[in-house]
Amino acid sequence: MSEIIIRPRGPLRGTVRVSGAKNAALPILAASLLGTSNTLLHDIPPLSDVENMLEILRKLGCRISLPAEGSVEISAGHITSQEASFEDTARLRASFLVAGPLLARFGKCRIALPGGCKIGSRPVDLHLKGFAALGAAVSVRHGYVEAECPRLRGAGIYLDFPSVGATENIMMAASLADGQTVIENAAVEPEISDLATFLGRMGAQVRGAGTDTIKITGVPSLSGAEHTIIPDRIEAGTFMVAAAITGGGVQVKNIVPEHLKPLTAKMREMGVRIQETASAALVEAGEELFPTDIKTLPFPGFPTDMQSQLCALMTRAAGTGIITETVFENRFMYVEELKRMGADITIEGRAAVVKGKRPLMGTAVSATDLRAGAALVLAGLCAEGETRVQNADHIFRGYASLPEKLRRLGADIEVQHG
Repeated sequence: MSEIIIRPRGPLRGTVRVSGAKNAALPILAASLLGTSNTLLHDIPPLSDVENMLEILRKLGCRISLPAEGSVEISAGHITSQEASFEDTARLRASFLVAGPLLARFGKCRIALPGGCKIGSRPVDLHLKGFAALGAAVSVRHGYVEAECPRLRGAGIYLDFPSVGATENIMMAASLADGQTVIENAAVEPEISDLATFLGRMGAQVRGAGTDTIKITGVPSLSGAEHTIIPDRIEAGTFMVAAAITGGGVQVKNIVPEHLKPLTAKMREMGVRIQETASAALVEAGEELFPTDIKTLPFPGFPTDMQSQLCALMTRAAGTGIITETVFENRFMYVEELKRMGADITIEGRAAVVKGKRPLMGTAVSATDLRAGAALVLAGLCAEGETRVQNADHIFRGYASLPEKLRRLGADIEVQHG
């Protein structure tokens, strides 16, 4: 496992460009399986999760080339397998997103139940409910999901919870189904809209993405398409917090301000100055940070993927704030690590009570998951002494060149590979 070492060097200043969104790239890579001709994708972030997904596509029979930095060309015209093994899926929860495209295009799939971060229960029940509603015979045996249907049929599907992954998988499967599919209580995250845009460029008929009701009219076949991935709103938010937690000023480029509204509202409540343009934000620390309360919710609520980073920022605020986590039950595992650095945080059920203005001290801490790792790096930027974030490979699953980007903003940060 890698280790990130951070030593305090004062306020971060400069400009940083946000990479393409991991959580948009992964479903779009899976959707390339639907096309009978080549797909060309731009602003694909260089992440271990992305490489794992590309490896799964290769094993399914896709031909993959890298024509330019950040671009991936995928030829899915000659798929040789409809199965993803446990070895393929154990490292990447999003691997299950290949199920919908394979089932729709080839009438069958066999996918090992996926792995990923251990931040809470994320069952695939809603995915399977959607496949069954579309006419597939679905079974779970020996750790594998098997689904089969010669030709899927459009259906009305109500999701018990607005699951992003289930919405994406059902959208992709329904794109080649006979008739119309209506997904109600669908997820409304920006990544859903980006997938719908890509599917539309492939020839799919998708309406309503970005609302809680999505209508898909199936077509006989889809072609490949060219598409640029939307900016990563979580990476953008992490750099915004980095500016504020160090008392600095950073221009964060390649963003969609609309996607960041829940975060910018809370940061402004805390006294952070944020000036936005169409595709950038200048983030400057105020004279003092004030506490705030947040409650994580599906978009457009406050994103669960930003609560640990904001918790790190709240340790610098003058007062007490409360974070309520409603999405994942194990999302506070990082709190013990922040407490090792001197933070005053108390867990009460699904809430964390954060008392600010306690000095943070650098020490050895462990990244328990991707976003927890980011929070510990942020804390290290303003802690006294050296911070060593162990198990840093978690961080590289979701942040492209994070140490290098922080270094260009003035941070004293290095990576040691174990």
